[in-house]
Amino acid sequence: MLDKKTMSELIAIVLHGGADFAEVYAEYSKDNRIGYADKKIETVANKIISGVGIRGFLGTRTFFASTTDLTPSGLRECAQRVAQAVGHPVDRIQDFSLVERINPNIHPIAVNPFDVSAAQRCDLVRQGADAAWAGGDEIIQVDGMLLCSDKSFTLANSEGLYTSDRQIRTRMMVAAIASDGSQNQQGQASPGRQMGLEMFEIDRFRPEKIGAEAARQAKVNLKAIPCPSGKMTVAIASGFGGVIFHEACGHSLEAACVGIGMSQMCGKLGQKVAGDKVTAIDDGTIPNAWGSCNIDDEGRPNQRRVLIENGILKSYMIDRLGARRMGMDHTASGRRQNYSFETTSRMTNTFIANGPDTNEEIIASIEDGIYCASMGGGSVNPFTGDFNFAAREAYLVKNGKICEAVRGASLIGNGGDVIQKIDMVGQDLDTAQGNCGASSGMVPTDVGQPMIRVSSITVGGQA
Repeated sequence: MLDKKTMSELIAIVLHGGADFAEVYAEYSKDNRIGYADKKIETVANKIISGVGIRGFLGTRTFFASTTDLTPSGLRECAQRVAQAVGHPVDRIQDFSLVERINPNIHPIAVNPFDVSAAQRCDLVRQGADAAWAGGDEIIQVDGMLLCSDKSFTLANSEGLYTSDRQIRTRMMVAAIASDGSQNQQGQASPGRQMGLEMFEIDRFRPEKIGAEAARQAKVNLKAIPCPSGKMTVAIASGFGGVIFHEACGHSLEAACVGIGMSQMCGKLGQKVAGDKVTAIDDGTIPNAWGSCNIDDEGRPNQRRVLIENGILKSYMIDRLGARRMGMDHTASGRRQNYSFETTSRMTNTFIANGPDTNEEIIASIEDGIYCASMGGGSVNPFTGDFNFAAREAYLVKNGKICEAVRGASLIGNGGDVIQKIDMVGQDLDTAQGNCGASSGMVPTDVGQPMIRVSSITVGGQA
């Protein structure tokens, strides 16, 4: 990490270029990936990331450069590139003095993965894979992976801030394929936490449960019938069902879209944008949650942000640049994958809060529809909110009862329209983990919700 003196010198170079704000971000990170395939540990890969990103502002224009050359000359050259890009050299710069701020750590780590032998970490992957193989004769393939990361960064800016943070994350993924000889179907489980290996001491995250869940889902899909298509009432389960709100609505609430007038949510603060029972929150302060952090990547202590309350739009997610563009307060929403990306507004742990209904009431209310027990990937246009998401596990619902499993189900719609049609919200809030991609790279995010009912949505199917 860089000391105050070095960071001050780099900031001064950028300010001499005419910037009205300057920032230096120095990172050192370790990643470990253990892969399982063909009934054996196939890969053990380590990666070290070390570099510095330097940014300058002039009004709402930004100038950014990064380097892996951490020698004094290499760092000065990087800062000079930013100063030259600003292109308004000045003799006198604003006075600043860096003052260190130490942030409370709300994400305690009990077992740092990098303090444990590779052999022990490999054993965890095998436990998950063995549990999937134990799912029955239908299981013909199992893949597993353990991902561990240890990221540290130090940040300083021309407002006098000098601070740092450390983030340790652990995630296990197990995928299983089941076959009946004529077709193959997949199941998957991939929980993660901002924790060390103590994560696997939590009952629901034990490796054997992760593997068993992947096998169970694969076997359910193997026996499933083709999904019908058409306009239907749909219940979406807790956990990864929240990916629809994240992708189809959450991105529309980020300053990266709102600040340039490219969001369906522009100018709608205080207006009704969702069903009365919908309260949506982005909370980066949840202890040990996958998407949490003590501070954002611009050095601000993280916040709990109520985005939508009882259907009314209350706030956006705003980074430093977005605050300048929008004339609004920063909400500690600046995030980046690493030093080589310029920070922008991003989600952390984004979810629909618990509502007044029970799961039993939601299912009982559906005469003819679909229950999506687990959502998969899809595509979305963040500017329009149009989306298409596949269901990993889904069932027919007839006369208020969950019936046969179906495969090939997808949900097609528009985020702004669908959240208006959420008319029942359950009480079993849960979250699931993912990595969200945008202009500032891939960042860990939690998605979540309790079970919800969408009164009408287009279901794509195979029947």
